[in-house]
Amino acid sequence: MLYLYAKAVHIIFVICWMAGLFYMPRLFIYHTEAKGKTDSEYRVLHTQFSIMENRLWWIITTPAMYITVVSALLMLYVNPGLLSMGWMQMKLLFVGGMVFYHFKTQRIMSQLRDERSTWTSARLRMWNEVSTILLFAIVFVVVLKSALNWIFGVSGLLGLTIVLMLLVKAYKRYRKSKGEKVD
Repeated sequence: MLYLYAKAVHIIFVICWMAGLFYMPRLFIYHTEAKGKTDSEYRVLHTQFSIMENRLWWIITTPAMYITVVSALLMLYVNPGLLSMGWMQMKLLFVGGMVFYHFKTQRIMSQLRDERSTWTSARLRMWNEVSTILLFAIVFVVVLKSALNWIFGVSGLLGLTIVLMLLVKAYKRYRKSKGEKVD
């Protein structure tokens, strides 16, 4: 019964964590693009984006990550046999990537706040897709479980990555054709 409660909490807070990780880079893109405004407009936008990013990060995203990890550790404590399964080991590898992504995103937030970021909005758009790709990989591994199936799933994920990159480039060309400033 404890395992099921931990699993329910885990799923809820994975959703909260992912929501924060999906939205934060979008805020970064808008924050970065605000540099193209007049100095007085930028000052107002910079302050507002810094507040929004800070609240999203410290009130939702980071607590959700920690609750996700704690509930996962509780599930592994209750059912340690999961650690011997190949799919779980692969999931944990991808989760490690997601935790790295989390802390790298936190660093970008600090750089933007301190006006030291060198990230372009195009590069941030690419960064925005990393969490999506990791989430897809984790879900495929957990749902499919067998090595052959998740290998096909992850291969499909790589194909999806290529398609996403092409779509980002197409969107950039579209924005450019509409006369928008694109970096």
